[in-house]
Amino acid sequence: MEGKRESSHASFTSAMNLTKSGAPNVPSRYILPRSVRPNDGLTPSTTLPVVDLSILYHPSLRSRVINEIRSACKEIGFFQVVNHGIPLHVMKDALEAIVGFFDLPLEGKMLLMSDNVHAPVRYGTSLNHATDKVHFWRDFIKHYSHPISEWIHLWPANPPSYREKMGKYATAVQNLQKQLMGVVLESLGMNPNYLKDEIEEGSQVMTMNCYPACPEPQLTLGMPPHSDYGSLTILLQSCTGLQIMDQNKNWVSVPLTEGALLVQLGDQIEVMSNGQYKSVVHRATVSPGKKRFSIASLHSLALNKKMGPALELVDEQHPASYKEFSFRDFLYNISNNAILGFFLPNQYITG
Repeated sequence: MEGKRESSHASFTSAMNLTKSGAPNVPSRYILPRSVRPNDGLTPSTTLPVVDLSILYHPSLRSRVINEIRSACKEIGFFQVVNHGIPLHVMKDALEAIVGFFDLPLEGKMLLMSDNVHAPVRYGTSLNHATDKVHFWRDFIKHYSHPISEWIHLWPANPPSYREKMGKYATAVQNLQKQLMGVVLESLGMNPNYLKDEIEEGSQVMTMNCYPACPEPQLTLGMPPHSDYGSLTILLQSCTGLQIMDQNKNWVSVPLTEGALLVQLGDQIEVMSNGQYKSVVHRATVSPGKKRFSIASLHSLALNKKMGPALELVDEQHPASYKEFSFRDFLYNISNNAILGFFLPNQYITG
C-alpha cells in the first residue's frame, strides 16, 4: 500500500505548477478528443433568472418567487439568487481562503493528497489523476462539511485563517440550501417539509477549485461536461468560466453577478421530480490569461439513502421513470470508471 501511495505521489503534477513553469504548450495528457474540446469561437452568454429571496416572506409576493423558481427549474435547471442572507464579506473571505491555500508550496498541499474518492479531505488535480485517461486543467481541495463540528478539524490548517473563513461560509450556505430545497419542493406542488429529516441529515461536500491560466485553452477543459449527483449545488465563483448546455444542446457562458450565488439542480432532484425538473449539464473552461477560483457546495441526501421518484408525482399518466439510487452507488460508479463526458441520471432511467 505504501509503495502504491509513493508511486501515485511521484506521478502527481498539478495544473498550477504547469502554469508556473511557463510551459508554452499543454502536455499531451491534457489534450481532449476534438469532439469534446471547447469551441474556438466565442460562446454566447445566457441570461439566468435572478431570484430575490428577500421577498419570499412577503405573503403577497411569495407566489411570484415560487413561480420564478418553477420556471427556472423546468426550463434551465439553473438560476441565481440575490438577497440570500450570506454577507458579501463572508463570500469574499471564503474566496480569499482558497486563494491562500492554492498559493501554498506544493509540499504543503501534498499532505492532503489522495486518490480515494471517499476521503473526507482530499487535495488533487484533474478529476482523479491516478485513473484519468485524459486530464483536466484543474487543482482542487474537497472536504466534508456537514455537520461541520465533525469535519472542520480535518480541514487544511494552512493558511491559518482557512478553517474560520471557510467554516462561516460553509455553515451559511448549508442553511441557505435547506431554505432553497423547501422552495424547490413547494414549486413542485409538494410539502416544503418533504424529506426534511433526510435533508437535515444529508451530506455537504465543499469543492474548492483552482483553474490556472492555460497556454492552449482550446485544447482542454477545467472540468468535463457533467451533471452533479446531489440535490442542489450552490456555486460561488471569482470570474466567468462556467458554461451550461441549453435545451438545444448548445454551450452558453454563465455571467458573473456581484453578490449573487448560482444554484443548479442535481441528479437527485431530477429523479425525485420524476423528470419534471432536469439536472443541468455544465463544464468549466479555462483561460489563457486569468486564474479562476470557484467554491461548489454540493448537497445530497445521506450516503446510503436511496432516492427514487416521489410517490406524489407518480400516477398512471406519469409512471416512475427512474430507478432508486444512492450517493454510495454514485461514488462506487466514479471510483470504478474512468469518466470522460457525461455522467447523467439516465443510467438510472427504468427500461
